[in-house]
Amino acid sequence: MKTTRFLLAFACASALLLGWGCNKSTDPKKSTVTVAYVTNGVDPFWDLCAAGVRIAEKEFDIKCEVHMPTKGLVDQKRIMETLLAKGIDGIAISPIDAENQTAFINEAAKQTKLITHDADAPDSNRMLYIGTNNYKAGRALGKLVKDALPEGGEVMIFVGRLEQLNARQRRQGVIDELLGRPEQELTSAKFDPVDAKNLKAEGSKYIILDTRTDNFDKAKAKSNAEDTITKYENVACMVGLFAYNPPACLDAIREANRTGKIKVCGFDEPDAMLQAIKDGTAQGTISQQPWKYGYQSVKAMKRILDGDTAFIPENKFMEVPFLVVTKENVDEFWATKKKMAELGKQ
Repeated sequence: MKTTRFLLAFACASALLLGWGCNKSTDPKKSTVTVAYVTNGVDPFWDLCAAGVRIAEKEFDIKCEVHMPTKGLVDQKRIMETLLAKGIDGIAISPIDAENQTAFINEAAKQTKLITHDADAPDSNRMLYIGTNNYKAGRALGKLVKDALPEGGEVMIFVGRLEQLNARQRRQGVIDELLGRPEQELTSAKFDPVDAKNLKAEGSKYIILDTRTDNFDKAKAKSNAEDTITKYENVACMVGLFAYNPPACLDAIREANRTGKIKVCGFDEPDAMLQAIKDGTAQGTISQQPWKYGYQSVKAMKRILDGDTAFIPENKFMEVPFLVVTKENVDEFWATKKKMAELGKQ
């Protein structure tokens, strides 16, 4: 009983901290509505999302399941099929390969209320997409690179995979910012080829050497960074688009005795990256504030299941603001992250 009270108190405190409010009702009646929050993999990032799910679960009196596929696309499909077979009331999913999952997502949307989060499937019949404007976030990341390399230099981009729309949008934002291109609209952005090398533009001081993918293999992520250091002796900045990419780069740089000589900028909020920002060995990171992903997804599902769809924008995109984390605000941000990580693990 004490544990239950502690968890509820912690959730309420966290909600108040984030300005979300908290339902203080002590009504013991449990909701019979169940929704599922399905991620695209297993990562501490998703534990932070789960914290938001748990806060919203208590606040809106709605039962929530969190599912993290361990084996990629096949596992995610299996999870979805199981949820549909048992009659789940709603699903919030982060598609692994939106283009090739659209037909399946459309079939699922016929059987349950379905929204996307983190990564979108824009051509599907999902009711709503909740996420960051990844193109703008990519441009903000490009500005961090500019701050790290005011005189210009060679840049390498690292990412898990480019099948995900959010990854392509982030990458394009970085490229466009560094090459001085006009800002594109999120829904109509044109992408440079995934195998484009030595991208540069007249008047730009930056050269984008390549984009290295690793398919969520963290050992491969590190070897990609090591190979870059060996192959490109003048590489000046490593840009990681997924949570584990910046730490992999930091490890490779440290082992090559290049700490401080090669700058690191990235996405998300792994502790190793936050510590590097504090130490001055990394420039900064773009946080999507993932706990808000989980919270807003459950809140939206609750409203939809209650018959309220008026809140859904015409473009079906609910934007979660990103946050640029640098040495100036890293301590405050890290304190919030630690609270969310603790709740997510519980």
